Amino acid sequence: MSGPDSTPSRPRCSPRTPLEERYREKRWAGAGRMDLVVEGRAYVRGKLGHWAIGIEDGRIVEIARSIRGAERMNLGDLIILPGAIDPHVHLRDPGLTDKEDFATGTLAAACGGVTTVLDMPNTLPPAVTAEKLAEKKEAIARKAWVDYGLFAGCMPGADIEAMAPMAVGFKVFMGSSTGRLLVTEDKDLARIAAQVNRTGKVLSVHAEDENLIQHDVESTPPDHLRNRPAAAEVSAIRRLSSLPGQINVCHVSSAEGLQALKDLPFTKEVTAHHMLLDRDSEGKAYAKVNPPLRTKEDRLALFQAFISGEIDMLASDHAPHTIEDKEMEFDAAPSGMPGVETTVPMMLALMKRGTVPVEVLVSAMAEKPASVFGLEKGRLEVGRDADLMVIDPRAASPIKVNNLHSKCGWTPFEGREAIFPHMVFVRGQLVVEDGDPVGERVGRDVVVAKRSRS
Repeated sequence: MSGPDSTPSRPRCSPRTPLEERYREKRWAGAGRMDLVVEGRAYVRGKLGHWAIGIEDGRIVEIARSIRGAERMNLGDLIILPGAIDPHVHLRDPGLTDKEDFATGTLAAACGGVTTVLDMPNTLPPAVTAEKLAEKKEAIARKAWVDYGLFAGCMPGADIEAMAPMAVGFKVFMGSSTGRLLVTEDKDLARIAAQVNRTGKVLSVHAEDENLIQHDVESTPPDHLRNRPAAAEVSAIRRLSSLPGQINVCHVSSAEGLQALKDLPFTKEVTAHHMLLDRDSEGKAYAKVNPPLRTKEDRLALFQAFISGEIDMLASDHAPHTIEDKEMEFDAAPSGMPGVETTVPMMLALMKRGTVPVEVLVSAMAEKPASVFGLEKGRLEVGRDADLMVIDPRAASPIKVNNLHSKCGWTPFEGREAIFPHMVFVRGQLVVEDGDPVGERVGRDVVVAKRSRS
């Protein structure tokens, strides 16, 4: 109990983490004022409560009930959440920039509350060598509104060790999709997994067994589903089961796939489109995606697994194509749909309704992706990057394509209820306010940033 001569302590929510210990002197020195203090209903250590968040040099350096700061931003009852980390996007840069580029894709991400994107390697040229990965990094270096990491593609014979210092993770396609990054032989998968395991990086896998994918002529979404059955997903997961290392199964799409993953030490993603759309959704080729939209029963099973906390990561699998692409005959039209700007806002609307628990959403969109990929992000915690989204839970509105920022110019979620962020901060810098970009493009490579902190 404190007496008149005792030193009052600042309110704390729990004991310090290792990251907090690294910033202890900065927190308590009291000699300087912080760059920015943001106050509001913040999600700290698993609960929403009124907190002040002190930010300096892009990092959270203090969390307390009240903090002195050079610039104070009192947000009242608005909610402060960690910025989302999207572990699966295709920003089409370089080579496919009629569909999207790193500037438009990362702006769309920021406007959707995503402060870090992890980009896939199936561009033109594909990022499957150290040289091509370095060229891609150089090409996008000054375009990004949010932080980013790049996946390296794995092909038989790829020099994985050479790519590892530049890659946030590695990607394998077991089933054919956009691009020509296909690995079908078990011996090649085993060799790739062993090599990736030695680097300490994550191996993300598009888990559809090419041997079970048919290529019959398609004219409707149900045709696409028949060509790519759930059995192909299950078979691919079973083939992965004996491989070493940290394996992440991308865009799980079926109840059978979920069952096959039980008791396996893999992480798994799910997308908004596989939870909210199914084979009966309208849209013709606009609804064509790999893996395909499946049955209502599959959709509900995925959503139930998500809200119960069984899914590790929420991913958009943002894979935009132009309207002209999608207006082609169904069989010729490419697979993929945009989602980086709409995924989190739709989940926020479901959170407001009480359908998605806040702790489940924050874990899947921020905490777990940060943990899986080793990023000092994903939590409102001292020592982590000050990536924040500020939302007004009263500001739900229908999605309108005219308000979105992706270059592709369409969305499968027109009219769906969403809560778009009021403000988005990347490392303490305001980049979006009420759906408009502000300031400068501040995004940087998370792999380079991680090395510089080591």
